[in-house]
Amino acid sequence: QVQLVESGGGLVQPGGSLLLSCAASGSVSAILGMGWYRQAPGKERELVALTTNGRGTNYGDFVKGRFTISRDNAKNTLYLQLDSLEPEDTAVYFCTAYTDSDEDYWGQGTQVTVSS
Repeated sequence: QVQLVESGGGLVQPGGSLLLSCAASGSVSAILGMGWYRQAPGKERELVALTTNGRGTNYGDFVKGRFTISRDNAKNTLYLQLDSLEPEDTAVYFCTAYTDSDEDYWGQGTQVTVSS
């Protein structure tokens, strides 16, 4: 079992920045990859960024260089740096991890609201 707890969401003005964090605990040695998804009201959940052990990172097409995913293995923490935020980025951001036993885990989500 893996437990994921996100933090760092909030209200920010257009053009602003936020740093999201996701602390992992439990069977962290079994994690093969971690990532961030988001879901806006009335829309489907979509991939924001994904990092896989030894296989690099992937970003959603809408990111366009504005977001950066990183992982601190010593702290068992995943980060998502959000820059140049736009109102369209308003959503609940979820952390996810998948393991070597094909199990997926999700955090409870953190709200990001971009508004003036």
